[in-house]
Amino acid sequence: MDPAVRVSRELARELLDPAFVEVGTSGRRWTYEEMLSALPALAGGAADGPRYEPSGMTGVRLAADLVHLTYETVISGVRARRSSLWRRGPDGARWRMYYHQATPVPRDLP
Repeated sequence: MDPAVRVSRELARELLDPAFVEVGTSGRRWTYEEMLSALPALAGGAADGPRYEPSGMTGVRLAADLVHLTYETVISGVRARRSSLWRRGPDGARWRMYYHQATPVPRDLP
């Protein structure tokens, strides 16, 4: 969610698994390459623009090398519930996001 990472293909590549897939709030399915190309222009990428405000972050270890992370974000008044799977790479040290899903939350829901 850091704008410096969002605008840097190199930094974003370190956090996304090569098999990464996302289903965004619009319902669009993004692949690894599509996300790396589009990320700098997506919301939250400008250092002086709106930023994602995360809250309620929790994680559950599903396996030794797999964690399910859930949280909510708000950006420009738009709220979303998010779920991502992070897996540890073959090097055993680096965690990367393997899958991400964002669901918009209507304004009238708590």
